[in-house]
Amino acid sequence: MNIKEKYEMSKQEYEKWGLDVDKILEELNKVKISIHCWQGDDVTGFETSKSALSGGIAATGNYPGKARNGEELRKDLDKALTLIPGKHKINLHAIYAETDGEVVERDEIKPEHFKKWVDWAKKNGLGLDFNPTIFSHPKAADGLTLSNPDKEIRDFWIRHCKASRKIGEYFGKELGQTCLTNIWIPDGYKDVPSDRMGPRRRLKESLDEILTQKIDKKYNLDCVESKVFGLGAEAYTVGSSEFYISYAARNDIMSLMDTGHYHPTEVVSDKISAMLLFNDKVALHVSRPVRWDSDHVILLDDEIKELAKEIVRNDALGRVIIGLDFFDASINRIAAWTIGTRNMIKALLSAMLTPNEKLKELQEDGNFTERLALMEEFKTYPMGDIWNYYCEKNNVPVAEKWLDDVKDYEKNELNKRI
Repeated sequence: MNIKEKYEMSKQEYEKWGLDVDKILEELNKVKISIHCWQGDDVTGFETSKSALSGGIAATGNYPGKARNGEELRKDLDKALTLIPGKHKINLHAIYAETDGEVVERDEIKPEHFKKWVDWAKKNGLGLDFNPTIFSHPKAADGLTLSNPDKEIRDFWIRHCKASRKIGEYFGKELGQTCLTNIWIPDGYKDVPSDRMGPRRRLKESLDEILTQKIDKKYNLDCVESKVFGLGAEAYTVGSSEFYISYAARNDIMSLMDTGHYHPTEVVSDKISAMLLFNDKVALHVSRPVRWDSDHVILLDDEIKELAKEIVRNDALGRVIIGLDFFDASINRIAAWTIGTRNMIKALLSAMLTPNEKLKELQEDGNFTERLALMEEFKTYPMGDIWNYYCEKNNVPVAEKWLDDVKDYEKNELNKRI
């Protein structure tokens, strides 16, 4: 049987549960994943004067062929996007500004420094998201930025965030797709602090000042991202989950949850429904923590599936902004993008191919036996045939065939960069 024939046969298994598979694929095709550019160059960026990675960020490995400039990074993204079904967004950090060799400090970046990215996104029908880069910089060397006791340092990062929000607005206006501008800082202390309130008060005041700049939410949505700890900030993190959830709620902005930024016994999938009850939209950074926030390429594992289920079963595909955040330098970087993004989409498809209303009904009726039985049986339903057809419809390689494209690209492009 060919792919279409297998699809027609397999979708009958789902249709007996009232699932319209053709419609599900149409809905899946509308979902935009925000694919992070920094997997392609190990979070190096294009600044003329580069600082070593800091702020608890580490890209481990030295696989050959990483992108060294904007043209190479966009070329690599072009290749990855031919292997990923759907039409998505690209997430940029401020360090990916292109200044034609001119030294431009981070508090002086302007929309014009991202024109090449916007032109490329227009050509490819992509949206862009953005992040101020508040790490890997001399003014972040002591581990404190927006909460720094030194007003001069705080003001520098406030100006950087204001400049970043204007760039997000520029993306939204130019591309007709709202940009999400996300603020994450590494601030904290290695050992037990004698004052927890002071840094958090300064962070609040810095964020208040950043948001005095009025920007239409049609073009740019503001977001803040928490973290439980970081390397060099093991004992205390200024931007905790409680701080940012409270700040976002008070100031009508978004809170972002990164799957690696919580205690190992916490799971973000359990938090989504609680956040959706009190927020119009929430945002995710999806990575795979291995013992810590190590940002491994995401697998189609239980937690990713649970994330997708919570989004789908709560009818929140339009309310949860899904971004990726992993950077593995030990494997082919185009393959990393492809594996991770395809797995996120597969997880959503799996959730959509689940009789969620029936399972909710069984739970409400207290029929936990049948609920458990069905949840387990659906794990071996023929989703692979549906996925392969979806890929074929989107003109991307089916199953593992995409690996051939990556191998050819490595041979003909990446190996030339050594």
